[in-house]
Amino acid sequence: MTSSQRSQCSKGSSWQESKDPSPSEDVIIPQILRHVFLNDKLEKLVPFLFHKYQKNELITMEEMLNTVDHDYHKQFPLIFRDFCKCLSVGFGIDMREVEPLSHIYVLVPILGLTYNGLLNDEHKSFPPISVLIVILTIIFIKGNCASEADIAEVLRIRKMLAQKDNIEIGEPWKFITVDLVREQYLEYRQVPNSYPASYEFLWGPRAHAETSKMKLLEHLARLHRRDPRSYPILYDEAVREEQGIVKAFKWAKWIPKIWSVPKPHD
Repeated sequence: MTSSQRSQCSKGSSWQESKDPSPSEDVIIPQILRHVFLNDKLEKLVPFLFHKYQKNELITMEEMLNTVDHDYHKQFPLIFRDFCKCLSVGFGIDMREVEPLSHIYVLVPILGLTYNGLLNDEHKSFPPISVLIVILTIIFIKGNCASEADIAEVLRIRKMLAQKDNIEIGEPWKFITVDLVREQYLEYRQVPNSYPASYEFLWGPRAHAETSKMKLLEHLARLHRRDPRSYPILYDEAVREEQGIVKAFKWAKWIPKIWSVPKPHD
């Protein structure tokens, strides 16, 4: 399996050599992150909604207004619209109104990511969460693994945007190499036969379980207002993954029949 992954990484590292159009992380990252950074008007609203999302609870407009500073209540409709865009783009979560008269909403996972285990009681881990989709995207684009340098570039751009908007982003490298690895969203391993030792990132088992390459590609294409098929290499990879999942599911259904022992006749 390691040999196969290494081969995939080698293929993925030379997108520019291919004639097929494919997204460059230099283009993707800023466009995603510009929508993800939040101002202090939403400081209390963000963790409140994330906990509602994780508990699968409905949300009222009144509850949301109670978490926003009173001075911003008149501006809230505009703030709320921008925030919904942020949730969708940065976290793969849709805010949908289920009862218009009562202004009751539900948070729907677009990508399937739950983020369970990543928020602590003090909500200090919220800001770095916005890098998860970006990192999973970079790993996908790079051929199913990304080097430390690839991810460091993500954080460099993120830090530049944060400084521009005076936003505190915390300690994202620890969050990536410890928290996301602990929660199995990422795998962080040494590159085989590297000396001096270098490290790379892959999707962890939880990322594979909660989302898929096709969901991520569709999300990426939606951001750029393109058809997923306009990225043929990524699209073919996503289709192969889906076909593999279907085959594995069908095989799993046959296993009990193959190994079942016939009952003796009376």
